[in-house]
Amino acid sequence: MTFNDDSDISKGRVSRRGRNTGIAVGGGGGLIVIVALVVAALGGPDLTSIVGPLTGGGGGSDSGPVDSLEQCQTGSDANEQLDCRMKGAAASLDTYWATEVDSYTPSEIVLFSGSVSTGCGSASSAVGPFYCPPDQMVYIDTSFYDELESRYGASDGSLAQLYVVAHEWGHHVQNITGLMDGLDLQTPGPESDGVRLELQADCFAGAWVGAAEETEDASGRPFLEPVTNQQIADALSAAAAVGDDRIQEATTGQVQPERWTHGASEQRQSWFETGRTEGPRACDTFNAASL
Repeated sequence: MTFNDDSDISKGRVSRRGRNTGIAVGGGGGLIVIVALVVAALGGPDLTSIVGPLTGGGGGSDSGPVDSLEQCQTGSDANEQLDCRMKGAAASLDTYWATEVDSYTPSEIVLFSGSVSTGCGSASSAVGPFYCPPDQMVYIDTSFYDELESRYGASDGSLAQLYVVAHEWGHHVQNITGLMDGLDLQTPGPESDGVRLELQADCFAGAWVGAAEETEDASGRPFLEPVTNQQIADALSAAAAVGDDRIQEATTGQVQPERWTHGASEQRQSWFETGRTEGPRACDTFNAASL
């Protein structure tokens, strides 16, 4: 998607944290809880094959420097720089969901390289983009976008990148509205709570895209220009690339639905399109007759 050059993205809550050279070693039950949490929340591939170490608890910040991206002020900056594009996405997503959710609580994107300390513990970039419910933040190592294209075959278009952010923001909406409460997120399968949670986040991502050109900054300027058919195709490409069936076939040569945690490529595309064309109230995957 293309940002309007003169739109104000300065309110986007995004920071880039300094590189961490290592991850503290922890263990015990806390590690199991953290891994289960991120497996449930991650919008990327099946973690059983690529998950990196997650340890400890607490800490939501690193000891390295923090860049608040003050250089990212306008949509023009977002069109030119990836970090600024993430800031523009955050500004638009917060503005959109504040109109859809009563007593909305903003989220924040943390960009990092290598590893990061979060409210869910420490994570390496191998985990991929994820949302951490305890600190209500989205974490992205932006090198993931290169992997999404080279390893999983997604488009390199801007909406493919923004789909990932919007999906993780969908988990934030689920968290603050209680949609995550009481779910069985440890049992995989094609009809599992985990798959329904992920497909709903895809649907929420589509809902934001459907309303993006009408979502305005404080001065009444739309953050984004109207979405094109090619940009929609880019987003659908990203959704398909991280489908459980696509990844299983690429990594093991066989599709095993009983191990699904995120849903098939076609399902992820379909629910994204449901949200884009019908809005967030059509995203009730938990009561859907079929996925």
